[in-house]
Amino acid sequence: MQSLALIFGPDGWGNLLLEGALVTVALAVTTVPFGFGAGLLLAVLKGSKSAVIRGLCEGFTTFFRGIPDLLSLFLVYFGFQALIDRLGRLAGLPHVELNAFVAGVIALSVVVAAYSSEVWVGAIKSVAKGQIEAAQSLGLTPRQVFRRVVLPQLWRIALPGLGNIWTILLKDTSLISTLAVMDLLRAASEASRYTRSPLLFYSVAAGLYLVISIASGVLQAHLEQRTNKAYA
Repeated sequence: MQSLALIFGPDGWGNLLLEGALVTVALAVTTVPFGFGAGLLLAVLKGSKSAVIRGLCEGFTTFFRGIPDLLSLFLVYFGFQALIDRLGRLAGLPHVELNAFVAGVIALSVVVAAYSSEVWVGAIKSVAKGQIEAAQSLGLTPRQVFRRVVLPQLWRIALPGLGNIWTILLKDTSLISTLAVMDLLRAASEASRYTRSPLLFYSVAAGLYLVISIASGVLQAHLEQRTNKAYA
């Protein structure tokens, strides 16, 4: 009977588990450009000549790396909701409910930005100073040096570290289940609650997470091989 619970269709939970896995992947993929992009911006600002800007960026990174990711999710979800409600009252607009999926993307992007900023900082420092000095001697501005000399090399250097953060992000997406979003973990929880077969469905969820992680590792290895081909 337990095996029948995994079939697809109205009599099984296969559809729900598959949809949950797709939500998990969608959440992670949506978070990546915002999280990695914000992390790169933080890394650049950490090199600013302004002590205030550097301090704010370091404080941001320290704060969100130092608190649990679940707490970050709650702070963003309830904090943004309170901000939306306040702005709505000031503007005389009706109540707007913050979408839980959007809140998850924002919260995870903030966490990913905090962690990836350190990877980007290390990548920036790994670019040979001689290349930067040569570009400056040619009359390039600091912005042009970064865009034409430093930035094209960052992806190759940062890829291993960013890949590790992606793996952590895949697991952290399960936190969104606390906001009643039907991700993979939430789907497994619902199925186990109705069928009273927690071991079966949590094992299936673990297997699906593992499959996604392995596929991500294969893709990362392929990307690293391609980016390093010119340096072989």
